[in-house]
Amino acid sequence: MAAPVIETCHIACCANRTPNVVSWGRGGTIAFGTCTSVALYDPQERRVVAVLNGHTGRVNTVQWIHREDCAPESHLVSGGSDNRLIVWEVQNGKFIQSVECKGHTGAVCAVDAIYLEDSKVLVASSASDSTVRLWLLDGAKEAECLHTLSFGNSFMMDVSLALLPGSRVPILACGGDNSQVDLYVLSNGELQKSMSLQGHEDWVRGVTWASLGGELLLASCSQDCLIRVWRLCAKSGTDAHTEDDHTIIKMKEDVFEVREKDVSSSVFAVTLETVLAGHENWVYGVHWQPPVYKGGELQQPLSLLSASMDKTMIIWAPEEGSGVWVEQVRVGEVGGNTLGFYGCQMSPDGSMIAAHAFHGALHLWCKDQDEKGQWRPGVVISGHFNAVQDLSWDPEGEFILSVGSDQTTRLFTPWRKQDDKQATWHEISRPQIHGYDMQCLAMVGRFQFVSGADEKVLRVFQAPRNFVENFANISGTSKEKLLTSSDAANLPEGASTPALGLSNKAVFQGDLAHKSNEGEFNSVSDQYQSESYFNPLIMTEPPPEDHLLQNTLWPEVQKLYGHGFEMFCLASDSGRALVASACKASKAEHAGVLLWSTATWRQLQTLPCHTLTVTQMAFSPDAQLLLAVSRDRTWSLWRQNPPTAESPEPRFSLHAHTEKDTAVHSRIIWSCDWSPDSKYFVTSSRDKKVIVWAPCGSEDSDAPLSPEIKPCSSILDVGDSATAVAFCPTLCSDNSFLLAVGLESGRILLYRWSPDLGSAGGNDWKHCGGTDISQSHALTVKRLRWRPRAGRAGRENQEDGASEGEREEDSSWVQLASASADHSVKIFNINKRAL
Repeated sequence: MAAPVIETCHIACCANRTPNVVSWGRGGTIAFGTCTSVALYDPQERRVVAVLNGHTGRVNTVQWIHREDCAPESHLVSGGSDNRLIVWEVQNGKFIQSVECKGHTGAVCAVDAIYLEDSKVLVASSASDSTVRLWLLDGAKEAECLHTLSFGNSFMMDVSLALLPGSRVPILACGGDNSQVDLYVLSNGELQKSMSLQGHEDWVRGVTWASLGGELLLASCSQDCLIRVWRLCAKSGTDAHTEDDHTIIKMKEDVFEVREKDVSSSVFAVTLETVLAGHENWVYGVHWQPPVYKGGELQQPLSLLSASMDKTMIIWAPEEGSGVWVEQVRVGEVGGNTLGFYGCQMSPDGSMIAAHAFHGALHLWCKDQDEKGQWRPGVVISGHFNAVQDLSWDPEGEFILSVGSDQTTRLFTPWRKQDDKQATWHEISRPQIHGYDMQCLAMVGRFQFVSGADEKVLRVFQAPRNFVENFANISGTSKEKLLTSSDAANLPEGASTPALGLSNKAVFQGDLAHKSNEGEFNSVSDQYQSESYFNPLIMTEPPPEDHLLQNTLWPEVQKLYGHGFEMFCLASDSGRALVASACKASKAEHAGVLLWSTATWRQLQTLPCHTLTVTQMAFSPDAQLLLAVSRDRTWSLWRQNPPTAESPEPRFSLHAHTEKDTAVHSRIIWSCDWSPDSKYFVTSSRDKKVIVWAPCGSEDSDAPLSPEIKPCSSILDVGDSATAVAFCPTLCSDNSFLLAVGLESGRILLYRWSPDLGSAGGNDWKHCGGTDISQSHALTVKRLRWRPRAGRAGRENQEDGASEGEREEDSSWVQLASASADHSVKIFNINKRAL
């Protein structure tokens, strides 16, 4: 089998902001909904192993269909805001879409499923159309809707299915905004309501069954901050009709009858087992510890996990002697401005617990092997919880910075655990947490960047000493080398944001010493000194979410004023001396590009040419030319004038541009990039065209007329709006250029372009691969960036002992990072030999 051209190296994403969106399978894989996809995450390998694309709306609920023998699951069901349910089935080790359930008229918010006899699957789903539906899947491509329960004006928040003890009769529990748990039994093909369990005083948020020998336990949690556990057991015919003995105090029993075909009716009783109080806010999720197979029989540990908006998770279990249910373990996060947890899951062996929070972050705790009863935070995936707008590699190609509409800037880098062969990528810093949606960024130096958001100001950030030290620990580089490259003496320790501010303030060594000396508050203003929430960390592994929120900010060193509308795009030159910026514009006066000096942060020049928003800019690799493309369907090229005695600072003048009639592109030009030799540039547009232009490097700069710049490639039609384009910085073996094109559909295509072949017959373009459906993004590709040098990040510093052949093999790989509106950042390894 030929080596794959493109392999996925890393996917950074997070869970959607809905309660039932995470499910932990018996095979150890965590499935969660992220935007319109379902991600399968392996917590042992710490990476996303697959992404399932199929929904057209946000995925709100995901559930593994557990097998009765506790083997790894072969089916997964998901429901979304596109009103559909999709059942995924494993085939040849990969999950594919097998059945679709259509019928709901509102977003699906909860789903559960069990196996019946003959491997039929019974699925229950609840949606915002105030109905609960039961579906039967029996191998056909279509699912049959057995029953629809309508609840009028009520909504059911959660559903759970189980089989009644001693029979194969399914029982359905629904909890909703009527503050009660309704039980339904499916017998003789009819769904009958058997009873309502009263007791909760607010909306019921979660219900879940556990099978315990000949009994069932049902846990329900509610916005009244309480959890109730109910016990359901079969009663023999004799004790069902005995008169109540009033001399004994016991829990009230609710009794219901189930009639089956050919079998005499059975009677079941439900009693309240316990009420668990311990949370101080709405309880959103409950989850029983998964059963395990021991000695040929199924054993259900009596252990219940709950997650709440009070930012804590609790494990409850009955005490050994008395059988009274008590709190065994409580974990959670402290501080930060986050909201609490939306749901919780426990690993198959009970050694790890996970929760997902309002901002999509997963939180993982692992049972400490050495100290009994201790749990510690584990390393887990993280990512943006809204569209990712822009990203950039650092000049050395060792980490990636990305910005998104979730108002954060995040930094990802590879990390290798001591005994692991392979490095995995992780977020190790969140330099900026803002109050506006982030839009663009540009690196200016190894540890400095400029970012723009939906505001008129540009902000410049510099890495603090604490980050540089931790980055050295995690990436395995020498600390001294990194600190000499950045001005070490004046670096602050870290940064913190004032309670009502947007600017990250630097925290210096002295501030930390001052803080540790104050035992008690002396004055009113000191009470608010806790503004400096920053605590320096010594990291040997990627930090958990609460540290990312508080202790990894970068201080803001400068604000740049000059634009009249929200920032839209940024670019910096290869010498890191200049930054170009542009903002949203509907008139020519606002569509100018501003140039800034990174030495003084002064505004050097305004470059007016376009009439509408400039969508992207790029400096040529030799820093002599600046290219801008715009919504007005034209591009402009600016040339740096030789410095004179009067103006030592660089000045740019208009070198060439297209008019409406010479533009070739007939729609908005989304993206542009330069070839590594600065001779050619490429533009990509909504009209599905990708065009390479030349000549740019006219050596004779005194020529009175600027050379006419024309398309020097045939026009490439990529079949969909081309929203991102990038030239690979290293050439292919036959000296052709490698380009990546990102489409509105989420696909990324690779092309080789040979300038020698001429543009006549269209032979200069050669399609040489692209992402398949499982690798592609689910929504628009916003930005593509190649790693500035060949090889794969995280492999170089471990390859000191590598043989010559291995090194050469690694240099045949290049890496491409992509940002998308589907909330994910993906990094692809591309094998140039296989092209």
